[in-house]
Amino acid sequence: MSGETIDLAVVGAGPAGMAAAATAADLGLDVRLLDEQPWPGGQIHRGVDRLAGPKTTDDPDRAAGRALLHALRQSKADYRPRTCVWHVGPGDDGVFELGLRCDGAVALLRARHVLLATGSVERAMPIPGWTLPGVMTAGAAQSMLKASGLCPEGPIVMAGSGPLLYLCADQLAAVGADIRALLDTTPRGRYFRALRDLPAALRAPAVLRRGLGLLRAPARRGIPVHRHVEAVEAVGDLGVTGVRWRRGGRWDQTDCDHLLLHQGVQPHINLPRLAGCAMEWDDVQHCWKPETDDWGRSTVPGCWVAGDGAGIAGGEAASDFGRLAALGVAADLGALTREEAGRRATSHNRALAPLLAVRPFLDNLYRPDRAFMLPADGTLACRCEEMTAGDIRKAVADGCHAIEAVKQYTRCGMGACQGRMCGSTVPEVIADARGVPVSAVGTYSQRTPVKPLPLTELAKLDTVLNPPSTETAA
Repeated sequence: MSGETIDLAVVGAGPAGMAAAATAADLGLDVRLLDEQPWPGGQIHRGVDRLAGPKTTDDPDRAAGRALLHALRQSKADYRPRTCVWHVGPGDDGVFELGLRCDGAVALLRARHVLLATGSVERAMPIPGWTLPGVMTAGAAQSMLKASGLCPEGPIVMAGSGPLLYLCADQLAAVGADIRALLDTTPRGRYFRALRDLPAALRAPAVLRRGLGLLRAPARRGIPVHRHVEAVEAVGDLGVTGVRWRRGGRWDQTDCDHLLLHQGVQPHINLPRLAGCAMEWDDVQHCWKPETDDWGRSTVPGCWVAGDGAGIAGGEAASDFGRLAALGVAADLGALTREEAGRRATSHNRALAPLLAVRPFLDNLYRPDRAFMLPADGTLACRCEEMTAGDIRKAVADGCHAIEAVKQYTRCGMGACQGRMCGSTVPEVIADARGVPVSAVGTYSQRTPVKPLPLTELAKLDTVLNPPSTETAA
């Protein structure tokens, strides 16, 4: 594989990646779609092409997912499942090099352009007891349901904020899950502050209707909802046995076997950072995202980012962003004229307009609450290296003001997850300890390999890969 050079490598087979790969292949480009999962669809369309098992959910996004999958299969795009991308970056000749691992073998793929469509990751919610067995994210439970038709057995409590929390609760309850309570941590008064963005959001009535339906779903399912929860704690020794929460200054508690946490999602930026893409701070969505233009073109020539990996806009918008990026790549490679690419982009931009108009309302409404971004000293912030928030604050007090200094001092972000779990929490704690904005702290740099890779396999690759530095000083 190391000797060939293709036109476009697409990383991620979610809605953006599937749409981009099919569009680019239909325009005559040599396209390879790479995805770590055994089936296409990403998180939102996971399991869309098959029955997941005895417990399935009537996913309203299923029709859109099947249409994307049909278009992909009808195209000439070369789809490669079970393929982990552990490196991406421009080589000495400007052609991108991608390090791949599949079935225990490593290889190097060369591509003139690369499109990163890696989607989003759930933002960590580091509460006391969040590392106990039985505590998981709402998205992980949704993945189990969609991929395997499984849901947690026994009493469940769900806690956090955002549309996915309510969607997951509705999907789990539909297959018989025993959800004892939903603890909504959206702060009191947030709805009133978000009203200023409602007029623009009215351009997307279907999105608002669906959201309103999700908010009403727990009552229809008989799930008690406790709103404006100020603090949450998991209770247990060898595993979670209950949940405590504070609301209106008063504590309450209920028993459970599983606690599902969710505090919104943020762009998955590990690969864009590894490729050297410049990042910008999104203060509304409270996260870092790659700098891109209207086509998805990043600051690195030939590197594109589409879908939620470039900024959270949802699965429906992701597919149009993927098609726009494919048109941009095709124009750069001469498969389309600039004029033809612009003409074809019109319908996609028209479809995106209402979906983007609703985002300020949703993003301001469900902006993560500071109380759940800044754990107490004794709470683990980095699970891989078992570093507490207190350890991070001590590192700052000892003179480690830059995130890379804290990383070297504490090893936060050096574990198997490569900062995917602690990457939002650690900068928050550093910024709070220093009294500066999170944007002034930056985020972790990335190094090859971006995913754990056995040295015995890496040793079989005879090419030395030198990714650009993405250090962020503060």
